[in-house]
Amino acid sequence: MRLTRRALAAITASLVAWGSAPSAALAQTTPIKFQLDWRFEGPSALFLLPAAKGYFKDEKLDVTVDAGNGSGGAVTRVASGAYDIGFADMAALMEFHANNPDAPNKPVAVMVVYNNTPAAVLALKKSGIKTLADLTGKKLGAPVFDAGRRGFPILAKANKLGAVNWISMDPPLRETMLMRGDVDAITGFSFTSLLNLEARGAKTADVLVLPYAEHGVKLYGNVIIASPKFIKDKPEALKAFLRAFTKGAKEVLAKPDDAIAYVKERDGIINVDLEKRRLRLAIADAIASPDARAEGFGQLTVPRLTLMASQVSDAYATKTRVDATAVWNGSFLPSAAELNILPPVKK
Repeated sequence: MRLTRRALAAITASLVAWGSAPSAALAQTTPIKFQLDWRFEGPSALFLLPAAKGYFKDEKLDVTVDAGNGSGGAVTRVASGAYDIGFADMAALMEFHANNPDAPNKPVAVMVVYNNTPAAVLALKKSGIKTLADLTGKKLGAPVFDAGRRGFPILAKANKLGAVNWISMDPPLRETMLMRGDVDAITGFSFTSLLNLEARGAKTADVLVLPYAEHGVKLYGNVIIASPKFIKDKPEALKAFLRAFTKGAKEVLAKPDDAIAYVKERDGIINVDLEKRRLRLAIADAIASPDARAEGFGQLTVPRLTLMASQVSDAYATKTRVDATAVWNGSFLPSAAELNILPPVKK
């Protein structure tokens, strides 16, 4: 049977439309590679929950969440273009900016998650250390890249401490060396080192925790960072990512224990009870802190950021001074109503 010219045209048009439909649907979804600062632990539920529950997908985003090995690595991977968005310590971001002034793709912070740095000094009470003043002349242990160690000069200046002796080690040995008495105290994230000490036999009541945030050091902690290229090319996708993240974070903050199930999905060997405690500590110490409630989740104040930039420049001995205006762009944040996610203060 011979087809008319009109029939052939109709069939061809329908085939073209059918063949292009999947491509058009795919074109509407934006792929995003996201780099965590560390392993899949309690706090990573903030990103794993919205991914697992489809909140990113609802915003037409195809987000891949990968574990990391430190904030410095997260910053450099976003800077290299290997990742579009990441999660890293603000001080590490500032250091990268100041030490690489000519880098073409310096990441920018677009949302504050840890309003206060979780950095702390930890010691066993049997050591006789009771206050920061007792650290003068003592042996402190931490990896050379530890955020608490890097920021210790800021803590020392704020509290007029004398010199200390630093002992370096790999991260897995930090708490072990404190338990053995090889060092008098350590620096680390409070919600990591405290639980690591308990895992090595210490009781919570036997550990002294001296948070930087409670001793005159108001550094911002971890922030969501994005590459300038991604910001320029896909600003709406960045806004969508932050909306979906905020929606998921609200659920995590409301029911942190339930959220650990999504961490378990990514790392089946985690200690669920331990990670529940780690997440609750992170929320109390860094995410829903008094400073976070005063400034608002996700946000910051310019005077505090400017002071931190100056402090990091001095403590990290950067090649150039940190420019506070270059490391932050809050224009992609969700609305104030959407950011109102911090749980009520427990009485």
